[in-house]
Amino acid sequence: MVYLYVSASCQSCRKTIKWFEEQEIEFKTINILREKLTKEDVFRMLKNSLNGFDDIISKRSKPFLESNVDLDDLKISELIHFIINNPTVLKRPIIVANNLLEVGYNPDDIRAFIPPEKRIFNRTGCSDCTTKDPKTCEYHDDSIMLIDEIRREFEKTKQSQ
Repeated sequence: MVYLYVSASCQSCRKTIKWFEEQEIEFKTINILREKLTKEDVFRMLKNSLNGFDDIISKRSKPFLESNVDLDDLKISELIHFIINNPTVLKRPIIVANNLLEVGYNPDDIRAFIPPEKRIFNRTGCSDCTTKDPKTCEYHDDSIMLIDEIRREFEKTKQSQ
């Protein structure tokens, strides 16, 4: 499952949600200003980060600056509690899935969240295609058949689990 930690006023968050909808990738949206974050939410982010709290906390956010928090002086439990009580210290959007974490909206990096069964081909042509016009893509018909076959196999796998 892909988790999107967002806020409604964030333009990058809206772009991210739109991108996932367009790609038809299942996701769960957690609005950090309306839904209280849990320890599990924060751990989900941290377990996929390379630099721990530095990857997810905005040190320029008003709550962070006003709190005078020193990340190095706090215990992990204190930092988690701080984030839960001050969710606006989080950078946005935060995208988490399996072992992936992306902070912010980057149209190139976000492609890492495309599931393997969708990566090779899309409905407009193959991933190597330089045109979006199926009539001029020599691989279009074959790519449609292949992606349909991959989707059928994927659906069978999901149903058997």
